[in-house]
Amino acid sequence: MDKLEEIFSMQKSLNEYIIEKRNLNFTKEQWIQKGSLALIDEITELLNEVNYKWWKNPKPIDDAAVKEEIVDMLHFFVSICLYAGMSADELYNIYINKNKENFDRQNGLSKKEGYSIKDCK
Repeated sequence: MDKLEEIFSMQKSLNEYIIEKRNLNFTKEQWIQKGSLALIDEITELLNEVNYKWWKNPKPIDDAAVKEEIVDMLHFFVSICLYAGMSADELYNIYINKNKENFDRQNGLSKKEGYSIKDCK
């Protein structure tokens, strides 16, 4: 099992444990909504760690807290993947294809217009 598969497996176990212990019963749509909102909340917590509030005095950045918030984001991201029926392999394959498309867009090789670096000079 590779590391991404292990993360997916561990998250699946955690999800199942929480569902059982808390007697939860949501639809796929509700799980994806709840996971997305939780992910947004974790992104906000990360932003709070890196002084995004220009109207507030900055504090020293706590690298450990930043990394923990990133891992919290990963927890909810993987949960969303699982509730959407996406495996680690499927995520990997879709990512590989999308990454190629994103490079193609930057290089003017995509059918999508408005991304090419050549056009912005």
